[in-house]
Amino acid sequence: MSPDRPQTAYAESAADLARRVLGALRGAGGTALVAEHVESAADPKTALAAIRVVGADTFAPYLLGDSTFHPQDAAALAMSFTVFPPPVSPPQPPPDGPVEPWVVAWRDWAMAALLGHFAAASAPGPAEVAEAAAAADPASLAEVAAAAEAAEAATVYAPQPQGAPLLADDRLRAAYAAGSAPAREEANGVPGASEGSYAADPLHAAGHTAAAAERPYATDGAATAEAAGLDWQRWSVRMGQLSPLALPGLEGPVHAAARGAPLALARGASRAMLRRDYPTAIHIVRWLALLSAEGVRLPLELPPLLEHLELLGGGGPRLALDLAIARHLLALEPFA
Repeated sequence: MSPDRPQTAYAESAADLARRVLGALRGAGGTALVAEHVESAADPKTALAAIRVVGADTFAPYLLGDSTFHPQDAAALAMSFTVFPPPVSPPQPPPDGPVEPWVVAWRDWAMAALLGHFAAASAPGPAEVAEAAAAADPASLAEVAAAAEAAEAATVYAPQPQGAPLLADDRLRAAYAAGSAPAREEANGVPGASEGSYAADPLHAAGHTAAAAERPYATDGAATAEAAGLDWQRWSVRMGQLSPLALPGLEGPVHAAARGAPLALARGASRAMLRRDYPTAIHIVRWLALLSAEGVRLPLELPPLLEHLELLGGGGPRLALDLAIARHLLALEPFA
């Protein structure tokens, strides 16, 4: 067997699940799509791994569409955490730790948080339990007990990581690079921020600059730069890696970072478009769509950008799912 075969199998299985989720988001639901994905797979373990790859986006039909969350889906989602358990302790955020495990930990947290939300919502409430008990109907009591057991079994644990991608003000980055404490202190004076810097931009939250000052100083060049925060180019790419968190129902420091810098996200999406890096552009647009749905003022029009990406983006069902989620967040009709 080719050494690339396992990775190919995971990618194919993830693409299959993304197609199912996309179909349900477009109204072709009605079945337990996640459970069916596992049950119909030639290798159930590969199918469970694919669930973790698609991650929180699996919940898009329930969050943004009218699909019903099935107990069988909850069981399949929980099984993916049993077979592939996340670390007990979250990894250190960059630059103190590597980027990839930290990004994966955030994605696992998002999936576990949404699973917990929907599992709790599907559990029988006190009124249902009391009604079944009053009826003294064995079938009703068994149904309530089974629903409660299924909800409890779907409770999984994935610790919330610390930190969020830190966007640095240009002057602050220069001060950290110079290694001068007075320069850092002067740069942290947001009211005097230079024209054109993020701290001076009304679309950027000054809190990011203050947060950068609290980072421990690093000794090597790359870590020193990241201790001061990322420039908007790298920051927007990092946010794109966390795009599965751009869903309603989730809240955390990554979402606060996105709300604080819509201009940097818009610049990142525009830069990715110019570089014809359409997957990165699509991932960043997910955040912009969520911000727009929340009423945040954006410096660019999203509908024409989405249409352009749908024409040129390509990339298969997972990117198509990203675009469909963005359209639903913006309450736009599906692109013909």
